[in-house]
Amino acid sequence: MSKRDLNKALDLIMQHDPRGDVSLLHGDCLAIMADMPSGSIHLVATDPPYFLDGLDADWRGKGRNTRSDVVGGLPAGMKFDRKQGLKLQEFYGKVSAEILRILVPGGFFLSFASPRLYHRMAVAMDDVGFELRDMLVWRYRNGAQQKAFKQDHFVRRMNISKKAQDKIIQSMNSRKTPQIRPQFEPIAVGQKQKEGTFVDNWQKWKTGLIDLNGPKVKGRTPTTVLEFDKPAKDTYNSHLTVKPVALMEVLIRIFSTSGQTVLDPFAGSGSTLLAARNTGRKGIGIEINAEYHEIATNRLEGIPNET
Repeated sequence: MSKRDLNKALDLIMQHDPRGDVSLLHGDCLAIMADMPSGSIHLVATDPPYFLDGLDADWRGKGRNTRSDVVGGLPAGMKFDRKQGLKLQEFYGKVSAEILRILVPGGFFLSFASPRLYHRMAVAMDDVGFELRDMLVWRYRNGAQQKAFKQDHFVRRMNISKKAQDKIIQSMNSRKTPQIRPQFEPIAVGQKQKEGTFVDNWQKWKTGLIDLNGPKVKGRTPTTVLEFDKPAKDTYNSHLTVKPVALMEVLIRIFSTSGQTVLDPFAGSGSTLLAARNTGRKGIGIEINAEYHEIATNRLEGIPNET
């Protein structure tokens, strides 16, 4: 990341243009956020890297590394390791503490998670001082990857007769590892402590209260369950967990107001920034992965054009 890029992002913070604008930075989010002024961001909405496919048990990336100290994904069939969740909680505590500092009073922190790691992220947020106000659910019916695996191939490696192997496999009756096909992602809703009452904080910062009148989901007022299909895979976008721009637009409309600044410290392929632009907010994204940074840059520049 160049100093010029950081200055552009900081300039966005200081602007008061209701039309909004976006800035995408390439680098480590902890280092970049450390240079951001305290109380300069109104909303943080992000999907951090948690157990992504393509990272091994030592969190080494195989072409898709996001951070050397971020919990990666256990390859299919590998043993569950509780220590990885603890490491994630430790790392996310550092991220959450920095986010707490740069948010304005009453500002919200929306963090996507995987169901089995939600508690680690929520505890990390709570431990640094966020008030956990709610949990939202992004529900999808399409594109749900099957993560459970049969054990037949392990049985076939056992040093026993084929007859004995057949008996074990028959007894399991095609049972699989304990991972039911997912159809949702939880979203932790954290809030920085207000200054005074809700009304006091709103008058000073225009944060702390949510808008349920304008944003609509399938023509209805949003609930804690937000149903949006997963985006279709495209050749230009190889990101593993692309979030629907329409979903991010609804979240941004609920938890911020026009002209405010939205930060995504794990910008990925840029969905949050596109949504910030579409809703008249200023957006700042940080992405350490060069491939994803390029994808997000292309999306923001309209290659291909997205709305």
